Amino acid sequence: MQIIFVMIGISMTLALGFLGAFFWSMRQGQHDDLYTPSIRVLLDDDERTPTANH
Repeated sequence: MQIIFVMIGISMTLALGFLGAFFWSMRQGQHDDLYTPSIRVLLDDDERTPTANH
């Protein structure tokens, strides 16, 4: 029965850690630009970098 209390404590600590990481990422501006990632798949990436062989 004690293992249940230990597992609940561990899961609550883990959940609070993930919640803290989420709020930290929101404060740091990780989710500010919501438009560019949605259109990035539509943009062409055909820019070639010059190489020394050519």
